[in-house]
Amino acid sequence: MSAQPELFTWEFATDPYPAYAWLREHAPVHRTRLPSGVEAWLVTRYGDAKQALADQRLSKNPVHHAEPAHAKGKTGIPGERKAELMTHLLNIDPPDHTRLRRLVSKAFTPRVVAEFAPRVQELTDRLIDGFAEKGEADLIHEFAFPLPIYAICDMLGVPREDQDDFRDWAGMMIRHGGGPRGGVARSVKKMRGYLAELIHRKREDPGDDLISGLIRASDHGEHLTENEAAAMAFILLFAGFETTVNLIGNGVYALLRNPGQRERLQASLAAGESELLATGVEELLRYDGPVELATWRFATEPLSLGGQDIAAGDPVLVVLAAADRDPERFADPDTLDLSRRDNQHLGYGHGIHYCLGAPLARLEGQTAIATLLRRMPDLRLAGDPADLRWRGGLIMRGLRTLPVAWGSGGPPGKSTAAHPDGSDELLGL
Repeated sequence: MSAQPELFTWEFATDPYPAYAWLREHAPVHRTRLPSGVEAWLVTRYGDAKQALADQRLSKNPVHHAEPAHAKGKTGIPGERKAELMTHLLNIDPPDHTRLRRLVSKAFTPRVVAEFAPRVQELTDRLIDGFAEKGEADLIHEFAFPLPIYAICDMLGVPREDQDDFRDWAGMMIRHGGGPRGGVARSVKKMRGYLAELIHRKREDPGDDLISGLIRASDHGEHLTENEAAAMAFILLFAGFETTVNLIGNGVYALLRNPGQRERLQASLAAGESELLATGVEELLRYDGPVELATWRFATEPLSLGGQDIAAGDPVLVVLAAADRDPERFADPDTLDLSRRDNQHLGYGHGIHYCLGAPLARLEGQTAIATLLRRMPDLRLAGDPADLRWRGGLIMRGLRTLPVAWGSGGPPGKSTAAHPDGSDELLGL
C-alpha cells in the first residue's frame, strides 16, 4: 500500500484529487485532525457521501458537536456566532429548517430565476465591457467575484448605491485568514448591522424583493424573527456568491486547460445551441466544483458509515470533490467531458440541504461562461498555471486570481498582480 498522502498542504490545495483517490481506495471514511485542530471524519466515496448527506442522524446544528469548549466556534463561518447569525439554513435541522426553507424557496423557483435572466446578462455584459479593451484581466477580481455579488444584492433588495459596500465586506469574508486580524468577523458584524437596518427600512417601505418577502412572511403568521431574517439574508449572500465565484473561476480555468472541450463548446454556442452549455456547466461542477467539502455535520447518536463506527458528537465532513470523481459512479472521472449525460454529481449537495440557489447558480454560470467565450473567443491564460494559487479554506475550492489575455493584449508570459481579495492566507477555516 502506498504511503498516505499529506492533507491540507499548499501542494494538496493546488491539486487534491490524487490524495482523494488514495483515501477513496484505502480509507474511504477517514478520521483526521484539521488545520484548525478539530478532529473530523472525511467521507470520500460517492455511495457513502450520498448516504451521509441524507442521514438525519447527522445534524447540521453545531450544538451537537462534542468537542471541548475551546473548539466551539471553529466549525462555522467566522464571526457568525457573535453576530447572532447562527439561525440559518446551514446550521439548523427540521422542523425549523423546513419552515425557513419553505419561506425562502419561493424566491428560487425556476420561473423566478428565469425572470432574473436579463438582469444577469446585463451585469455580465457590463462587467466585461469594463475590461474588454484592455486585452488582459484578472477574471476573478474583475468578473467572477463582482457578478454574483451584484446579482444576489439585487435579489435581496440592497439598493444599488450600497452594493459596493457589500462587495468590500464579501471580499474580506472570502479571504478567510488573510488580511487584518479579525477582519472577517468585523465584516460579518458590519453586514449584520446593515441587514438589521435594511430589514427595518423594508418593513416601513417594502418592495418586490427577497428581504421584503421574508418580512411579509414573518408578518403573516409564519413567525420569522428579525434575527432569522437577517441570518437568512446573510447566508443567501454568503452561500450564494462564493460558490458562484468559484464555479465561474474553476470552470473557465478547466476550459482553458482542456482546449478540445472548450472548442466544442464555442462551436456549439456559435451554432446557437444551448444543450452543450447546460450539460457542460454540470460537468464543470462535477470535475472541479466550487464546494470541496459539504458544510459541517455532527452525529447525534453512534452510527456506522463506510464500515467505520462514528461516535455521537463527532463532526463529519462529506468530501464532494472526492465523491464526484469516484470511478465506481462516473466513467473516466478524471476526464472533462462536457457532453456527459449520466451526471448525478453532488456539487449542490443532496437531501433536505440540497442547494436552494442551484437554479440561480446555474443561470449565472451558464451566462458568464457563454458570454465570455462568445465575446473573447481567443481567451487564454496569461501566465504559467504553476504560478496560480488556490484560496486557503476548508469548505470552498477556488482560485485567488485567474490572469487571462485575448487579442493582441497582454503577453502570454505576463501574470497580472494579485488583488487584495486573493491575499495570502494559511490553510484552515
